[in-house]
Amino acid sequence: MTIVVHHLNNSRSQRVLWLLEELGIEYDIKFYERDSKTMQAPFSLREVHPLGKSPVITDAEVTVPESGAIIEYIVERYGNGQLIPESGTPERLRYTYWLHYAEGSAMPPLVMNLIFNRFGAGDSRANDAFIAPQIKVHFDYIEAELGKNTWFVGSEFTAADIQMSFPLELVAIQAELISSRPKIKDFIERIHARPAYKRALERGGKYDYANSI
Repeated sequence: MTIVVHHLNNSRSQRVLWLLEELGIEYDIKFYERDSKTMQAPFSLREVHPLGKSPVITDAEVTVPESGAIIEYIVERYGNGQLIPESGTPERLRYTYWLHYAEGSAMPPLVMNLIFNRFGAGDSRANDAFIAPQIKVHFDYIEAELGKNTWFVGSEFTAADIQMSFPLELVAIQAELISSRPKIKDFIERIHARPAYKRALERGGKYDYANSI
C-alpha cells in the first residue's frame, strides 16, 4: 500500500508532502479545496477523520491526523534514521521540543491574528494587548535561536525544520515582522531552495506561502 496524503490547498499538509519528498517515499495525493468564502476545509474530509482537518494521512488501515504525529509516524516507520537525531542525545531533545513547539506555541497567536485580520474584530484591544505582543515574543525568540545554529536542532537539517516551516512562512507574508528578523528570512530562503521542497510544490499545487519573501 502507498501512503495517501489528504491535501488541503494552502495548508499545513504541504509540510507532509515535503517530508515525503525529502525521504524519497512514494505517496499519492487526494486533493481538497477550501470554501472560497469561509476558507474552511470541505465536509468530505470528515469521511477521512471526524474533525475534518488537514493534514491527515492514510497508510493501509492506519489513519494519522495532526502534523506532528504524522511527521513522527513517517520518520519512525519509513525514515531509516534519516532527519532525526540519535535517541538519548541533546539534539534529540531539541528535535522533540521544536516538533511540538511549532503547533503548541508558535501557531496559536498566528491563527488568532489571521482570524482577527480576515474577519475583523472591530475592537483592536485584543490584538494590541495580547496577539501582537505574543507574536513578537515568539518570533524574537525564534530569531535568536536561529542565530545559534543553521537549523533548529543544530548543524543538521531534520524533520523539526519541516515542522517549523509553516509558522515561519506565515510570518514572512507580513513585511513588518520579517524585515527585522534576518535569520528567519535566511531560514525560509534555505528551505525554499531545497530540491525536495520544490518537488513537493510541483506535486501539491498552488501554495501561496512559497513566495512569501
